[in-house]
Amino acid sequence: MARTILFNKPFDVLSQFTDKGTEGSSRRTLSDFIDIPKVYPAGRLDRDSEGLMVLTDDGKLQAQIANPKHKMPKTYWVQVEGLPDAAALGALRKGVTLKDGLTKPADAKLIDPPKALWPRTPPVRFRKSVPDCWLQLTIREGRNRQVRRMTAAVGFPTLRLIRSSIGIWSLGDLASGKWRDI
Repeated sequence: MARTILFNKPFDVLSQFTDKGTEGSSRRTLSDFIDIPKVYPAGRLDRDSEGLMVLTDDGKLQAQIANPKHKMPKTYWVQVEGLPDAAALGALRKGVTLKDGLTKPADAKLIDPPKALWPRTPPVRFRKSVPDCWLQLTIREGRNRQVRRMTAAVGFPTLRLIRSSIGIWSLGDLASGKWRDI
């Protein structure tokens, strides 16, 4: 029987089980949190991003989640610098031109700060003179650092990025650094 787990990846953790970086580096990896043999991440989440990862020992499921041709929706909570207006949200909804081409349209809306939000270490930088707010973005492709590049392209740099759902799976009440079987 296949095993699939949901993991809430903390900030500053690599989305792999080993650190293939420089020798002697001490970056945290999935193995610092998960001690289950033969499960592998279905997709990536940048080291400076947080939130939901699906890990499985089912290669078919892993490919379905990770491969952009399946267009599995991924939803993110995005804290941005500034207050996006209707034009910025409209641009995200239509697709944004990045260096590697036009993105597919995203579902984009302003949201209140997520209720289940945990503290981040180190905290997000705060500037009294520049407001920030939260967006919810759902994309159906997976380019490198795509959400960060999209918000920057419309003039609102990302301060904090949390993946809240992948397809049918969501964080729910899963605490940062914890995992559960599904």
